[in-house]
Amino acid sequence: MAGPFSDIERSIFAAKEVLSEDHQPDKILERDEEIDEYRHALQDVLFGRTPQNVMLYGKAGLGKTAVTKYMMEALRDEITERPDADELHVHELNCNGKTVYSVVRTLVNELLPETASVFPKRGLSTSDAFEELYAQLDRLGGTHLVVFDEIDHLDDVDTLLYELPRARSIGHITNSKIGIIGISNNYTFRRSLSPKVKDTLMESEISFSPYDASELRAILDDRIDRAFVDGVCDDSAIARAAAIAAKDRGNARQAIDLLRVGGEVAKKRGDDHVDDSHIVEAQELVQRGRLRNRIRDQTQHAQLLLETLAYIEQRGDTPTRSKTIKTRYEDVAASHAADPLTTLKSIQNHLSDLHMLGFLQRSGQNHGESGGRYYEYSLDLDPEIVLDIRREIETERDPR
Repeated sequence: MAGPFSDIERSIFAAKEVLSEDHQPDKILERDEEIDEYRHALQDVLFGRTPQNVMLYGKAGLGKTAVTKYMMEALRDEITERPDADELHVHELNCNGKTVYSVVRTLVNELLPETASVFPKRGLSTSDAFEELYAQLDRLGGTHLVVFDEIDHLDDVDTLLYELPRARSIGHITNSKIGIIGISNNYTFRRSLSPKVKDTLMESEISFSPYDASELRAILDDRIDRAFVDGVCDDSAIARAAAIAAKDRGNARQAIDLLRVGGEVAKKRGDDHVDDSHIVEAQELVQRGRLRNRIRDQTQHAQLLLETLAYIEQRGDTPTRSKTIKTRYEDVAASHAADPLTTLKSIQNHLSDLHMLGFLQRSGQNHGESGGRYYEYSLDLDPEIVLDIRREIETERDPR
């Protein structure tokens, strides 16, 4: 007897995984300048010298992580042919929502011998964690490159970036060398660091600019050759996906997602090819999915503030001041049985972060000596979609 999947055939996609977010391409397109800067920054590793610290800046989807993985693999391969190079160890950590202690603990447990007990989650200090990290680095020796993705999300990042770069120069480690590679979506991240950290870090900075439509088209052409059955994807679909992503944020991930979802739309319709009409339909699905993920990544208070701005936006009362937002935010927090932030300054800090992340628009107002200077905020998103996503999140949290 035929089952519910028996009539499904591979009519559109040849290798759909090529369009997934976790796919690592064999070659990196349209990032030659950034790769050359990276190559120059890491060249000391080939000669057994202490690595230079590197910071990568750019919005999500601009290739920072993909280029880093590509460069780490290339470096691993190259040092096997270099007699002066030390053994290379690459450690990759995502810092989103982490503390310095948890990050250092993760590194320690990665370095410990298999027979050793894991470093505890609690009960010891951050200084204890650093001390154990240095002991394990010197036990292994070699060169260690530590990749901190989303480093701007790390709590007390100054401590980490002050400790690790100077570990060898002040004698904490003698048998090993360490270099930091930080990846940040925040172009202004360096400004938030303390002066002593900036002086210690002395890093190379590599900035990833948004892709234009022609660059995105080249990236899509490369993926399409492998992802779709020959002749299935129209040129019009490729051009529309590249144009939409270029006009929005210059984001390669968005362009690739548009093609993948466009293919899914075509398959669901029963169409045997993908054209620009499928990409148009995919656009709303992709935008909603990405926004859902971005909102989920925010702290509870940031989410409550977005919900608050959505309600205010619906009433047509934006742009509005942080004082007004605070009053309505307290009501929204109470409706979810959440303890609200208590100071206006903490509200303003969260609003500033949400503006920096592209969720809000902010305009400065100057009313002279009588009115003073202040900011007004408005939501830079569809309030209905924000509220729908917030309802989904709260339902998942408490499905009753």
